Amino acid sequence: MTDGKSVDSLKEEAGKGTTVRTLLDEIEAACGRIYGLVRQTAVVQLPHDSRRPASTRAYAKLEQLQVTGSFKLRGATNKILSLSPEAAAAGVVTSSTGNHGVGVAAAAKFRGIDAEVFLSSQVPEAKWKKIASYGARIRKVGNDPLSAELAARAAARESARTYISPYNDCQVVAGQGTIGVELLRQTDSLDAVFIATGGGGLISGIGTYLRKHSPGTEVVGCWPENSRVLYESLLAGRIIEYPETYTLSESTAGGVESGSVTFDLARITIHRGVLVAEGAILAAMKWAWQHGWTIEGSAGVALAAFFQEAASYEGKSVAIVFCGGNLSPEVQIRLDSTAD
Repeated sequence: MTDGKSVDSLKEEAGKGTTVRTLLDEIEAACGRIYGLVRQTAVVQLPHDSRRPASTRAYAKLEQLQVTGSFKLRGATNKILSLSPEAAAAGVVTSSTGNHGVGVAAAAKFRGIDAEVFLSSQVPEAKWKKIASYGARIRKVGNDPLSAELAARAAARESARTYISPYNDCQVVAGQGTIGVELLRQTDSLDAVFIATGGGGLISGIGTYLRKHSPGTEVVGCWPENSRVLYESLLAGRIIEYPETYTLSESTAGGVESGSVTFDLARITIHRGVLVAEGAILAAMKWAWQHGWTIEGSAGVALAAFFQEAASYEGKSVAIVFCGGNLSPEVQIRLDSTAD
């Protein structure tokens, strides 16, 4: 989705004052900030599968083993630990469909500050209970994620608290970018990395770091066919609305905020995009489960995309980011119903 420009030529292109150079500095700062809570997750070689050439070296980055079961803890921790004492004392507010809310709650508890998480009625009981277990206050508002987000932003403004976006924030993106730092430490070389993409925070962070420090690594954005707003926006050259239907990849579902910093960052860091069908996502999740890994639908998107494209990576080294392992009850039922 880009023309292969260098980082230096791109550094002024990202919107809202968030240059690539600024983000690279923020990623380095995050590496010195987050590991009191965040753990460096393992990279493991995937067992061979007939869907890929035998000469392909495929690795998984196991973010489902993160403290909260998802990469989202990285961005939330970096944001919260970067707050001034005055901002931290006022507390933080966010809205979430699950993983981001858990990350904010855990990071707020770690710093010892107040956190309030706005959730819509769509969020399952298991998810809001996990958020509450970290001590965050839960506010249930509306029947959809947008209603919860608008209410959370209004509450933050009225109370002078910091609203923490799941992706539209340079320090959140930088926290996610620490995965890129770890990948280069944990592998000898990478020809490509497959990353599930929703609002673009994860791929913007990882992709920005890799573009600078491993420019030969292809950054592959992965979307479910049923929910691909950022993919279509990138093709259109602007953030647009695009119809969605149900997807197992709950964590990547939803639109992209107007003016999001991640749009331009994604535009200049993603080399190409891959769309995968729901059946392929479920099959990938089942394959992972059979090999001892419980991954959520968004991680299944990246794995399914790799299986779909594997023939193009003969003799190459590829990483797939298993971005989380927090299954909703509905997805768990779907997975169990297909188990042998």
